[in-house]
Amino acid sequence: MPYIPLKDRGQYIEAIETLARLVPEDRMARPGHLNYIVSMLIDRIYGQEMRYADHNEVMGVLHCVAAEFYRRKTAPYEDEKIASDGDLDRW
Repeated sequence: MPYIPLKDRGQYIEAIETLARLVPEDRMARPGHLNYIVSMLIDRIYGQEMRYADHNEVMGVLHCVAAEFYRRKTAPYEDEKIASDGDLDRW
């Protein structure tokens, strides 16, 4: 889970807000910019001489980010759409 103590969160807010404002609103450009930001952040944290354990750790974090995003954002959205538009088995 992406939860860190409340006391540790404030140190990141300004940088996150700045990055969020810099990412273009253009839906065609946005994914590349977001990928670049995440990739460069990983590179800055782990450096060029990553070991297998580091690769494993990063892959685990990225997987958990995707899983948490799905659980918290995508699944509720899909539930809303099922309620409003009907499920797959409804024709």
